[in-house]
Amino acid sequence: MQVIVEPWKKLIVHEVIEYGFDDLVRLVLSQARAAGGGISSMNWCNGIVFQHTTFPDTDSVVQEKLKGTIHYSSVVFARKDKFERQVVRENGTLNLVDVSANSIFRELAQVLTAAPPTAATAKV
Repeated sequence: MQVIVEPWKKLIVHEVIEYGFDDLVRLVLSQARAAGGGISSMNWCNGIVFQHTTFPDTDSVVQEKLKGTIHYSSVVFARKDKFERQVVRENGTLNLVDVSANSIFRELAQVLTAAPPTAATAKV
């Protein structure tokens, strides 16, 4: 049997929204509360806390994936230099997961760190 590892070739992000860290925590915790509670998690990588949304696996999305292209419909993020496992606020707890071992997330964090707001990026 032959095993082939074929890395992704391209990541396309269709919308990027930057929040202040406290605003993003408030937003995520309020969404979790509205959905029935529980502890929410977000990704942390090299100074960036983020959450991404993918498109459903329709035929066209799967075809793109087979060609090596990932599409994120959106990425929301905030800057947070220091990693913490949990952020506790009076309205809830947010777990952070260190995903810096993932090369795709490292590259995404680098782009988010370097890029000034553009037409597709709204700083809230």
